[in-house]
Amino acid sequence: MNASNERNKESVWEYPRPPRVEECSKSIRVVFNNTVVAETNRAVCILETSHPPTYYIPRDDVQEHFLSQSNHQSYCEFKGLATYYNLGVGERASFNAAWSYNDPYHDYKSIKNHVAFYPGRVDACYVGDERVRAQEGDFYGGWITSDLVGPFKGGSGTAYW
Repeated sequence: MNASNERNKESVWEYPRPPRVEECSKSIRVVFNNTVVAETNRAVCILETSHPPTYYIPRDDVQEHFLSQSNHQSYCEFKGLATYYNLGVGERASFNAAWSYNDPYHDYKSIKNHVAFYPGRVDACYVGDERVRAQEGDFYGGWITSDLVGPFKGGSGTAYW
């Protein structure tokens, strides 16, 4: 990649900590087992230092009948307690493929009644017409697009960044 291409990209190292919440008017789509399980133009995006964006989709735009709550939970110092969901379409299932914050902390109330999906636990996620790459690791759910520059947290050796 030449230097001019690099300058046109957005560095995840310029994202803030604590994370910033932004409305996203781009088309966001999640596909599993040849089925669109979520699609919206009303997503909310979380931007955090060293992480690709995570997209939270309004529940009204998620095919929730494909989700079942799992026993797994996690805690975020900024957003609070996350509830996880298994995804099942036809004969296929993906465990802990999605999560939500049912009672997020004050600064993140805009993600209440939204669901986020791990791109690596579904068949495909799209921002506009671009298929995203999944953030490495099994904890973070960032969506990597061609307009982003890392390095990205989540891969081997990044635990203490």
